[in-house]
Amino acid sequence: MRPLPSLLAFVSVLLLSACATPDSRIASNRAAFEKLPGEIQQKIRAGQVDVGFTREMVLFSLGEPDRKFIRKTEAGDTEVWGYRDSTPRFSIGLGIGGGGRHTAVGGGLEMSAGGIDPAERIRIEFRGAVVSLVDILKR
Repeated sequence: MRPLPSLLAFVSVLLLSACATPDSRIASNRAAFEKLPGEIQQKIRAGQVDVGFTREMVLFSLGEPDRKFIRKTEAGDTEVWGYRDSTPRFSIGLGIGGGGRHTAVGGGLEMSAGGIDPAERIRIEFRGAVVSLVDILKR
């Protein structure tokens, strides 16, 4: 198998998986989305989440979480969903080296679907069946 076509196929799959949008998630379950009130539909299309949203509404808006936690407190247990920034990142490198009578030039292109970002961009907390808290990272 040739390396370049394999690399291009891999990069295409990576980009497509990173490009899931509220519209694509709505399209996969339009009947359930159409039953929601107009104000909620607007927020979902904008990729927003609000207190009172159900799990289904959050999934429409943001997709599957990157991480799930259970928070235990005196008031009881809550489920917490964490979302990281997953926008593709690109970098280009160029290197020049020499030794003796030889000089070499090399280059490279790297693409990452998000990389490791220790800070979550959004954290959603559920109490019972609905969102009780939304933390949004201020940048």
